[in-house]
Amino acid sequence: MARSKTSKQWLKEHFDDVYVKRSREEGYRSRASFKLLEIHQQDGLIKPGMTVVDLGAAPGGWSQVAAELVGGKGRVIASDILPMDSLAGVEFLQGDFTEEDVLNKLLASLGDQAADLVISDMAPNISGMKDIDQPRVMYLAELALDLARAVLKPGAFFLVKVFQGEGYEALRKELKISFSSVKARKPKASRARSSEIYLLAAGFRGLG
Repeated sequence: MARSKTSKQWLKEHFDDVYVKRSREEGYRSRASFKLLEIHQQDGLIKPGMTVVDLGAAPGGWSQVAAELVGGKGRVIASDILPMDSLAGVEFLQGDFTEEDVLNKLLASLGDQAADLVISDMAPNISGMKDIDQPRVMYLAELALDLARAVLKPGAFFLVKVFQGEGYEALRKELKISFSSVKARKPKASRARSSEIYLLAAGFRGLG
């Protein structure tokens, strides 16, 4: 079947993409690794020994970076509906974390140890129709926040992908209830035409 002009253009952009090339050269699973690395470099986000929960982890680009940065004394617990090839230093749970049995497994993995950081690069299957995509991505961000509130220790961090648009300001306000500061980050590795942006919430202070 012939590829459409749009899909050919996307493929060319993808394979010409400097971050795609770098991910192959440096052994990362996806270009998304560089988004987390850049935010980490800017904000000193991930420290050795941390316990990190990665939501929507497949194919593992963020988990890979987190595992490298937390080191041998840290932990990375990753979850996704999709399967993910194993990664050194990463405990992976396949399933929907909003379902009780998967959530219970995640909580059991943590045990008595609360998380220092929850990261979420989750996104829905993009339809290209903003009226459909925007509510979906904001809903995923809200689910990630619910999980973060359940597992984070006081003073901890939460990093989540959102799209600018309807619901964005409401989520920022919601984050400010539970965290002492909220910053927006747009890494260079995030495609310029994309409306995606990352909200970094610091200083978890509970449900408010």
